[in-house]
This record gives sequence, structure tokens and C-alpha cells, in this order.
Amino acid sequence: MDAAAHAGHAAHHHEPMPTSGSALTRVAISATLHCLTGCAIGEVLGMFIGTALGFSNLGTVVLAVALAFLFGYGLTSLPLLRAGLALSAVVPIALASDTLSIATMEIVDNAIMLAVPGAMEAGLGSLLFWGSLSFALVIAGVIAMPVNRWLLARGKGHAVVHETGIHGGPSARAVGIAAAIAFVFGVSVLGAELVGSDDEDHGGGHAAAVIG
Repeated sequence: MDAAAHAGHAAHHHEPMPTSGSALTRVAISATLHCLTGCAIGEVLGMFIGTALGFSNLGTVVLAVALAFLFGYGLTSLPLLRAGLALSAVVPIALASDTLSIATMEIVDNAIMLAVPGAMEAGLGSLLFWGSLSFALVIAGVIAMPVNRWLLARGKGHAVVHETGIHGGPSARAVGIAAAIAFVFGVSVLGAELVGSDDEDHGGGHAAAVIG
């Protein structure tokens, strides 16, 4: 059986997409983790390049968003292409399955990065930079999950990929574990930064009182 025939065979032998309840939620979580993987790769790479080359905040965000979409679409497309689907068929599937999910993640992720004081200006050797980025990516995924669930319930989003019966990409369990570690790391860094800022404020106020 050639690749194209195998792809067609798979499309007719896959489990039906759940439309409600915990089964749909599990599929939405899996789809979100899959999307988060590509988004995170592009976002981290974009932030790394932009920061290393001294781009402005806007330039860094634009690069990170562009790479997040590129890698997000890429992770969806590769298994389909390997299964023998034509590029002309894969492109609309990738666009339909990932666009809204990636857009949601990017809006949330970059909003958090811009909102955390000093995160965008911190160097690549700074825990603040990596902690903020880790926290932002995980929160972006959390916000995107109900969006993906809503799409799946209506036969849209990753339901389009599900209909092909072709699955691939990193293990959802592995990505979930990595996300949990990233969240703990991010919260720890931001918490330490907040405590440090409070200590500095109190120390400055105490010194001013003594001088006064």
C-alpha cells in the first residue's frame, strides 16, 4: 500500500470525534499541548534571536509571532505530508486547525511578556527573561484550551486533522510534563522577583526615614 492509499485508509478508520463531556476535554487538552509545542519553539526562538540581536520590543514580538505560526503549522503539516497527502491538501488543514489556537496563545503570551516589568529588556542570561517566558507560554496554553474545545465541539480546529486519521508530533504526556515544570519554574522566578522588589522598596523607605 503506498503512502497516499495509507492516508486514505487511515481517514476511514479513526475513532469518532467526541462532541461533549470529559472525552472532548481530553482531546482539547491534547490538541492544545500539540499546538503549544510549535508555538513555544517559535516563540522561544524568536525571543532568543530578537533579544540577542538587540531588536526593539516590537521587532522581537513580531519575529516571535511569525516563528510561532511557522513552527505551529509545521508540526501539524509534517505528519500529513509524511503520510502522503499533497501540500495543496495539507496547507488548508494546517490553517484551519491551528490559526485561532496559535493566535490566542500569541496574544496572551506576548501580553504577559510586555506586562512583566523588565522581562523584555532582560538579557538571555537573566532568570527573569526565561521565567517570564515560561510562565507566559503555559498561561497562554491554559487560555487557548477552552478555545480549542469550543472549536472541536463544532467540528473545527483540530477536528479537521482528526478527520484525516493521521496523528503525529510529540507525546502529549511529555509536553504536559514539560509545561508543568515550566510553570513551576516561571512562578518561582516571578515570585522571587516580586519578593526582591518588595524588599528593595521597604529598604529604600527605611533608609529614607533614617536619613530624614
